[in-house]
Amino acid sequence: MTVPSMGELTAKKCKPCEGGIRPFSTEQAAEYVRQLRGWSLSTDGKSISREYVMRDFIAACGFISRIAPVAEAEDHHPDLHLTGYRKLRIELATHAIGGLSENDFILAAKIDQIPKTLKQAS
Repeated sequence: MTVPSMGELTAKKCKPCEGGIRPFSTEQAAEYVRQLRGWSLSTDGKSISREYVMRDFIAACGFISRIAPVAEAEDHHPDLHLTGYRKLRIELATHAIGGLSENDFILAAKIDQIPKTLKQAS
């Protein structure tokens, strides 16, 4: 299995998924997640996630508003969790198949390219 690089993932387009395909195995998902900096594979291998600590509430909401059109263009939508006014957790899975597909990694790579304002390290 040849795993696409981060650049190759960002160049791809998500494919419509209505089910009928097998989700990635945990091993396949682990190979793909290695291409994405900062993303983690869930213990059950059915989703990937990344957490950001944004500068403030406005920065977090702004990032969400920049994710939305990218997700909509790909017709693949992440779960977005904003807590503590600036902690944003993004989770991706292909719900139609109950696990991960290449679409999740494509969208993760594209989200990584979106400008964001993170909290400065103290």
